[in-house]
Amino acid sequence: MNDARRLFEVPGPGAYLLAHSVGCLPVAARSAIDAALFAPWAGEASDGWPAWLDAIDGFRAAIAGLLGSRTELVCPQPSVSAALFSLLSGLPRVAGKDILVGSRQAFPSIGFAMRTCERLGYRLTLIDGDPAAPSTWRDAIDDRVAAVVAMHVHSNSGHLSPIAEVTARARSMGAVSIVDVAQSAGILPIDAESWGIDAIIGSCVKWLCGGPGAGFLWASPGLIERATPLNVGWFSHADPFAFDIDDFRYAPDARRFWGGTPSIAPYVVATAGIETIAAIGVADILAHNRRLMDVFANAADVDLDMSMRGGTLCLQSDRPDAFAAALAHANARFDRRGNRVRMSFHIWNRDDEAVRIGAIARDFSIALA
Repeated sequence: MNDARRLFEVPGPGAYLLAHSVGCLPVAARSAIDAALFAPWAGEASDGWPAWLDAIDGFRAAIAGLLGSRTELVCPQPSVSAALFSLLSGLPRVAGKDILVGSRQAFPSIGFAMRTCERLGYRLTLIDGDPAAPSTWRDAIDDRVAAVVAMHVHSNSGHLSPIAEVTARARSMGAVSIVDVAQSAGILPIDAESWGIDAIIGSCVKWLCGGPGAGFLWASPGLIERATPLNVGWFSHADPFAFDIDDFRYAPDARRFWGGTPSIAPYVVATAGIETIAAIGVADILAHNRRLMDVFANAADVDLDMSMRGGTLCLQSDRPDAFAAALAHANARFDRRGNRVRMSFHIWNRDDEAVRIGAIARDFSIALA
């Protein structure tokens, strides 16, 4: 797998261990931007829009392939939180169902978007229990719940939510289920349609190596039929080029969640990232990640049970400041959330890097958070 390193722009000089935060951009992104963005402008100027929109369709198709689904169920979004608000704002209101459920361990932006929906008449419930335990969700979801938002992988711990159980419970209570895959897309398998989920939101900046600014939304056909999102623009229209201010009709597919004039460049870069990841194979990337974790654990002289976690090592230490200082001294690229040190092995990382980082960790009594 070391040959795959040449496919990415990998910062140096130390080990780059931040795929969970900002993945390395693919080498192919430079030529992709020139071909899909600059060339149409140079040749056609404002008439380059058909080529630019083709690039967006390429992004939608790439996301659909990643999720094992269909292009018409995918809509570009500027961010995960924008995608979530678009979904929640468009839910059909049902009498007696006014509660939104999420986990207090979710990424803060998710909570911000959900709390804003209290202005629409919803009430937010953030559960305090272990989000990896099915009972936590089962106890929180009753027939008053309108929607449930679960993180596939939690960024502060790496724990997986029990998506099948969350979805089943939500369905039994007549609630919409939404899963955030920002920390899992590109490192864990995702099958949108077999999950039985109502919607998926995500970002390309992390494991998908697609840079910032390219989020996405997937919605089931049933939800698309019922949803009337508030944040609309001419690209949410069934016929964006009708130009009739008195006639708005939602697009029949997921593009009803789109909005106004779209950005192009972020989605061109993101498509290069997704296509690079897809060519390598998510299963192979996960296998490489797990193998390097074993190399790391052996060098650190610790046992790591990653069976119900994503691709990130979220580590606790009895001396977190000293541990972080030692990693920084070795030029490792990592980050921290409070006392937790986070680092991840992607396809560009090598055995010698895992050995070196593990040897450092051996002196700091580390354990999984």
